[in-house]
Amino acid sequence: MLTADEIAFYRENGYLMVEDAVSAAQLDRLRDITYGLIEKSRTVTESDDVYDLDEGHAAAAPRLTRIKLPHKQDPYYWEVLKDSRMTGVLTALLGPDTMLQTSKLNTKAPGGGAAVEWHQDWAFYPHSNDDMLAFGLMLEDVAQENGPLQVIPGTHKGPVLSHHGRDSGVFCGAIDPEDPLFEPEKAVTLTGKAGSMTVHHVRALHGSAPNLSDRNRLILFYECRAADAWPLVGSAHFAKLAAGGLQALWDHVTESVITGEATMQPRVEAVPVRLPLPPAPDAGSIFKTQKSGGARSAFTPREKIGA
Repeated sequence: MLTADEIAFYRENGYLMVEDAVSAAQLDRLRDITYGLIEKSRTVTESDDVYDLDEGHAAAAPRLTRIKLPHKQDPYYWEVLKDSRMTGVLTALLGPDTMLQTSKLNTKAPGGGAAVEWHQDWAFYPHSNDDMLAFGLMLEDVAQENGPLQVIPGTHKGPVLSHHGRDSGVFCGAIDPEDPLFEPEKAVTLTGKAGSMTVHHVRALHGSAPNLSDRNRLILFYECRAADAWPLVGSAHFAKLAAGGLQALWDHVTESVITGEATMQPRVEAVPVRLPLPPAPDAGSIFKTQKSGGARSAFTPREKIGA
């Protein structure tokens, strides 16, 4: 569980660091499963439903940006979310009824693994209210040199910045580095030991530089929401859910319950919203959205090439 001071800090700043979010045994098993999935990627030659490949990926030296939906690749990723210290953190911040929005395992390969440009998760999937957050569970130690998460405190209380390409006009999944409301000098870098977990609010502005170290940066992300936060029409998340029909939509909702119960009564709050339309030419992942949508990088050439 969290202390009253930790909850107050999260409410004020929009982020939190939690140590020992899983047990040593849980961490060991998560790492074993993850490295097993990376090993299997040696036979993969192009991005698919499981893997997003990074530039230079080869059988001899796997390079991934992401393992997609890890909770669907191995049930243990789902089990540990429902039965670990993470579970208590979730209910302390979102209440008793919580849902999984999605999961992803960003592997960020060594020696220049792709950056994630500055963005707000809320821009990708606006909901009826913003009681939503993301956990970033560190499966290995995360230090300054291997592309840790950076968050700008307090931005979860501000506006939703434009995530549309200045030249393309489409949703590019990243803010313009020249936006006058972007203040990178206020960023906080979140490093920690394996088993530590970052928490950031869905509206908090965040990003991460390339991995300039000689080891993978393995962070397991769970994006979660209060059960009464329902997706708005216009987001890719809603489109995917609705495409299968109403029964499939409800089945997905009930299967996504982490704690408590699902609800058919959305809570609607007066929160700022921008819809992620028109979509980028390739919206298969945040990396593809940012690249094909013409996102401008906020990182320096030195950071980008690993000089």
